[in-house]
Amino acid sequence: MDLEFHQLDLPYEALRRRDPRRERQLRASLEEHGQASPVVVLPRDGRFILVDGYKRLRALRSLRRDLVRAVAWDLEEAEALLLEGLMRGSHAESALEQGWLLGELRDRFGMSLEELGRRFDRTAAWVSRRLALVRELPGWIQDHVRAGRLAPDVAMKVLVPLSRGKAPDALRFTESIIRARLSSREAQAVYAGWTRGNTETRERILADPSLFLRCRSTVPGRPGGLRGDLEALRDVARRGLGRIEHGEPPGVPPGCLHQAQSACEALFVHLEKEINHAQ
Repeated sequence: MDLEFHQLDLPYEALRRRDPRRERQLRASLEEHGQASPVVVLPRDGRFILVDGYKRLRALRSLRRDLVRAVAWDLEEAEALLLEGLMRGSHAESALEQGWLLGELRDRFGMSLEELGRRFDRTAAWVSRRLALVRELPGWIQDHVRAGRLAPDVAMKVLVPLSRGKAPDALRFTESIIRARLSSREAQAVYAGWTRGNTETRERILADPSLFLRCRSTVPGRPGGLRGDLEALRDVARRGLGRIEHGEPPGVPPGCLHQAQSACEALFVHLEKEINHAQ
């Protein structure tokens, strides 16, 4: 069946995090091929509760479509949430997202730890750990994860321990790594350097974490010379690609683009000659 957007209720949108890159891909697919798979809804009092398909709905809205194709499940709301979670599987979501779902089932539908463990084929201790993660992590950090500005593993591995200390430090650190658009690996490297530094060093790292990473690649024990340059070039290229994939406007003057391209091409041509003709 086809539904108009105003007929939908969206109580579970906060249980899923956004992925800007995947949502752009989905939007392009919908624009070219249309909606291939329906969203899942529950009919309730003349309206429809959206259980699965929040990314598709956002993509359709961004394309200014009026209708969404849907299939209705004849289930109780809690059972529908459980089934949707089991269908996605634990490999498709982070521990934080699992905690959001478990918390919703516990708080809204009164399910015990033992029942949740049984329904997800896990132990009550597993459920308790996921719920504790949600309790420990400040809500404003979870909002960054939901919005797709922060990777879940950065929140769990870096910001949970940091927020246990001083909340202002956690706030500044979060703002810094989001502003620099760091990958998970880069954010963890910055955190390791930040924890080892004194007050002045920490301030410099937060002011420009990308500069810290560039300097870190030249310290003793790291590859130097040409290999170090190539690894640095690789990391810069990956970071630039990440910025584009996250929707940052390029804003690059043509001259700058051509110079970078020419320099890289010249490097690769000479390097290939050296490798092919080395005796």
